[in-house]
Amino acid sequence: MRCPYCGERDTRVLDSRPSETKIRRRRECVQCGKRFTTYEAVERPMLMVQKKDGSFEPYDRHKLIAGIFSAIKKRPVSMEQISDMIDEMEITYANEMRSTVTSSEVGNAVMEMLKQIDAVAYVRFASVYQDFSDVAGFIAVISALEEKNTPPES
Repeated sequence: MRCPYCGERDTRVLDSRPSETKIRRRRECVQCGKRFTTYEAVERPMLMVQKKDGSFEPYDRHKLIAGIFSAIKKRPVSMEQISDMIDEMEITYANEMRSTVTSSEVGNAVMEMLKQIDAVAYVRFASVYQDFSDVAGFIAVISALEEKNTPPES
């Protein structure tokens, strides 16, 4: 690991700790003596997304976050919840050792997770993802959501 202060390649690890999905390492440069922190993460295989038209593009976490943000605008959903949601999805695909996933699989996974977090964000995301062309699409999604949340009568 190269020292960010002097460029020396020889550094020593003072402390290693797990931090979320990474390993946090506290290092010290043997030449200048300055300390710095590095993070080590597992390199996952590149995930490709197959679009509806059959073409492929690299998975882009930022593009997915941007799409979700349009659905959670002015809703009580934190960035941490969104990040955890996407991390969970990415870990699932990585554990399955998948190199390709369809855009519909990603969209459905996001919809299912949003349904658990915020119903309004779920409907907003569904309206864009499922490309509603009329009010009937909204009514169908909202009706399905209400049926799921209505307790059975005794």
